[in-house]
Amino acid sequence: MSQVPSDKSAWFWLGIAEWFGSGRLPKAPGTFGSIAALPLAWLLCRLDLAIYWLITIGLVLLGTVAAHQASAIRGEKDPQSVVIDEVVGVLLAIGFVTEGPLWAQGIAVLLFRLFDITKPGPIFHVQDLKPTGLGIMADDVLAGLLAGLLALGAAQLPSLL
Repeated sequence: MSQVPSDKSAWFWLGIAEWFGSGRLPKAPGTFGSIAALPLAWLLCRLDLAIYWLITIGLVLLGTVAAHQASAIRGEKDPQSVVIDEVVGVLLAIGFVTEGPLWAQGIAVLLFRLFDITKPGPIFHVQDLKPTGLGIMADDVLAGLLAGLLALGAAQLPSLL
């Protein structure tokens, strides 16, 4: 059962983990979390690539702690409302094609969602890593990396033909 936070630090961690409320939407919170990541990705794409990756890696670390805290606050192993993992997955996927065509960024996001939902191969197995926050984040990190690499390959394909 979802618990109501009782202090300011709980609200902070839930704000990050639930990506400012997007994870609390009643249907398809992972999809809404992925969509809610797009404005940040759009802003980050306008920065130097090193800054993009530095912020993304920072969010991986912050998100891992936030997911762990949210799990404890909500009293659930992997609360559906936690979508920071989707936010990070989208940022990772797009990070490989920030300077590529817009269609490659779209492919990156779609592939990320596909891998996040279907969890092929090792993506499935890492979701049980401990501590809890690491398990919540790990599958989306792998899904984002795989999606980004495949989108990068697709973006480079026309120049190889």
